Amino acid sequence: MLFLCLRMLQRGFADNEKDGGPHFAEVFVIVWFGAVTITLNSKLLGGNISFFQSLCVLGYCILPLTVAMLVCRLVLLAEPGQINFMVRLFVVTVMFAWSIIASTAFLADSQPPNCKALAVYPVFLFYFVISWMILTFTPQ
Repeated sequence: MLFLCLRMLQRGFADNEKDGGPHFAEVFVIVWFGAVTITLNSKLLGGNISFFQSLCVLGYCILPLTVAMLVCRLVLLAEPGQINFMVRLFVVTVMFAWSIIASTAFLADSQPPNCKALAVYPVFLFYFVISWMILTFTPQ
């Protein structure tokens, strides 16, 4: 998770405050607060997964989004345009789906049968917010 936060926030070689990139604390808090909230939700729904196991699964399942962020950063080096955005949208969508499938395969199985949807929905929102941040990031 820390690698995603650091790479997402790297703003190139400029050190001025007018870069327009997100601040480290904002992204770090979003990632950690989201993971802890999902974990607490899972535990409160009666899941049989430990707190740290859930955090680890959510952290490992951010890897596809980290790959999407790296690809998007490389694509942003090319000429901006509609094709550029479509490539980034495709990559982020595929990696978002991969993250959702990977994390819900593990987390949904640890929940009682009648609570699986309630456990999966926050995971979807968590990865959606991260994906949106990756897709909408543009260096100034």
